[in-house]
Amino acid sequence: MSSQYIHELTGISISIGIRVTMNFNLLSILVACCTILRCADAQKDPHWVAGRNTIVHLFEWKWKDVADECERFLQYKGYGGVQVSPPTENIVVPNRPWWERYQPISYKLVTRSGNEADFLDMSQRCNAVGIRVYADVVINHMAREPVVPPAIGTGGSSADPASKNFPDVSYTSADFHLTCPINDYKDGGNVRNCELERLKDLNHVGPILVYTFHILGSRGVNTYRQRSLNS
Repeated sequence: MSSQYIHELTGISISIGIRVTMNFNLLSILVACCTILRCADAQKDPHWVAGRNTIVHLFEWKWKDVADECERFLQYKGYGGVQVSPPTENIVVPNRPWWERYQPISYKLVTRSGNEADFLDMSQRCNAVGIRVYADVVINHMAREPVVPPAIGTGGSSADPASKNFPDVSYTSADFHLTCPINDYKDGGNVRNCELERLKDLNHVGPILVYTFHILGSRGVNTYRQRSLNS
């Protein structure tokens, strides 16, 4: 994966000094497997500072306000961590309901809570006072069709959920399961492969998702809460 490719998908510039000649599909599978194994082991470790064992969920707070809360209150009351809303770009829904945060349109770190710089500042400030950061992540699906087209994200990205075209992450219909509703929770295939409330269900864990986890980890996220993971 080239640095230019990653920049086009995420808006983040990096330098890669290793030339990879392995088959790209095989490499993607290996990276995904390593990530899953690491997460399976790490999920039992909340990474708390010694003597702390409580998490507070600051639902829909701005990143600056989360940082202030870590410094002014949480560190002095024995809290071990703070759970925050999804930091990745979501579709803008009329009247701005809370659940728009769970309809990603790209993996850029820009929401109404703040941008990537705000998120990094928050995670650094919270970790500096012993408060670990736990982020909600949405990797199972992308946004559904908007009530009022077009589909525009909190960072300005655009997409066409009806045709399953999300250009800012290079997703096309080939990256999704076929369109069908979840209507039988006793049928594992129906639950795994169909759409919950018309949310576009991804059919793989691609390299861009793995890279997104890497970016969040490098920005100070200690662990994750995976939302609507049914496939």
